[in-house]
Amino acid sequence: MAIFARASGFAVLALITTAAPAFPPSAAHAQNVFALAREFPLTDFSKRSIDLKEIWTGRPRRGSFPTINEPRFVPATTRVDVGPLEPVLSVGINGDFRAYPLRILLFHELVNDVVGGVPILVSYCPLCNSGVVFDRRLDGNVLRFDNTGRLRHLDMLIYDTATESWWQQFLGEAIVGEYTGRRLDLIPARTESLAKFRDRAPGGLLMVPENPDFRPYGLSSHVGEDDIAIPPALVKERFPFDLPEDLSPLERIVVVGEEAWLHSLVREETRIESGDLVITWEGGQNSLHDRQVIADGHDVGNVIVQRRTDQGLVDVPYDVSFLYAFFAFKPEGTLHRE
Repeated sequence: MAIFARASGFAVLALITTAAPAFPPSAAHAQNVFALAREFPLTDFSKRSIDLKEIWTGRPRRGSFPTINEPRFVPATTRVDVGPLEPVLSVGINGDFRAYPLRILLFHELVNDVVGGVPILVSYCPLCNSGVVFDRRLDGNVLRFDNTGRLRHLDMLIYDTATESWWQQFLGEAIVGEYTGRRLDLIPARTESLAKFRDRAPGGLLMVPENPDFRPYGLSSHVGEDDIAIPPALVKERFPFDLPEDLSPLERIVVVGEEAWLHSLVREETRIESGDLVITWEGGQNSLHDRQVIADGHDVGNVIVQRRTDQGLVDVPYDVSFLYAFFAFKPEGTLHRE
């Protein structure tokens, strides 16, 4: 079972095994909208691309997950309380390399930062294991983002502080408010072990907590999710998407645009080439969805996705997420299984 509630990192396991409905009851819909409008007075809820009933309005609220706006860094080679195989979300722009440990993102989920002169948003949703980085510039403006505390299809909903438009983290797309329909540009990033980051960017920086005692950094609320067997009836109820019946909703996949590959396939082959894409796997990264102590998690390995160019292989944006998120947000996408 999960070791804490979503107030400090709500686990998928807790959500799908409780009686809470996946979507708010219709009778409470008007009340929910009124409450949301009071909490987000700048949001134009009349502009939207989704049905507001799809928003899960559980206990977390705005501000429940404190966004990091002034990240603190130390040289990546500094001895810190992070296991060498623990996962970090890393990015490098114009020679500026930075790593954001998932042990910290688990409790904060968002970081507004500037890397190599580019304003970026580092985002990680532990519920669907989606870790992606976006360019915060839109129409000449630099946006700052925060967390609504709400979910849609078990993926976090974030908002920009300028218009309070709501954005789907998995897509980087605004779904409610003034910016509805707009998308942020993805920035290539890797989810890799701290050791791998140190090897490729010895002069890089590593984010550390401002207050190490603020949250139980290093512990995961997602214990046992890598091995959980969800009954078929519960799958249909909690994941009302067109999922492959022989795969778990929590199966890891490698997402590149509208295509995805089974993580198990990439792990077995260690190298997959598709057109000009090159997807590789190498062991040595702890799972955040296995043990209570992240550094004790089993090995899920490191995935890298690159594209062949005239200048050689270059990183491209990708995501190692859970299967259900891909089918929820990219139902017309292609899943490669062999």
